[in-house]
Amino acid sequence: MPKYVILLNWTEEGVKNVKDTVNRYQAAKTLVESKGGKFDAIFWTAGPYDIVAVTDVPDDETGTAINLQLGATGNVRTLTMRAFTEDEMTGIIAKMD
Repeated sequence: MPKYVILLNWTEEGVKNVKDTVNRYQAAKTLVESKGGKFDAIFWTAGPYDIVAVTDVPDDETGTAINLQLGATGNVRTLTMRAFTEDEMTGIIAKMD
């Protein structure tokens, strides 16, 4: 399954309801699992991003749909990066000319 690193920032609405952040994560976890994915890790962070998550989802389209659905709640903005394991990167390098 493709792995993604997601950097999240709270919107103004998300900050107003910061006490609900763990509950919102639980709802997001349920959503991801219902689409056949899973959270590998989630961290609430201090710095330029409020949350960092690592997820596995079945495909790019599913990952995009999940991010759009989460963004539609109005609580977060996401920046998503496709991540590759050591084995995947070895395969990518093997395909180079």
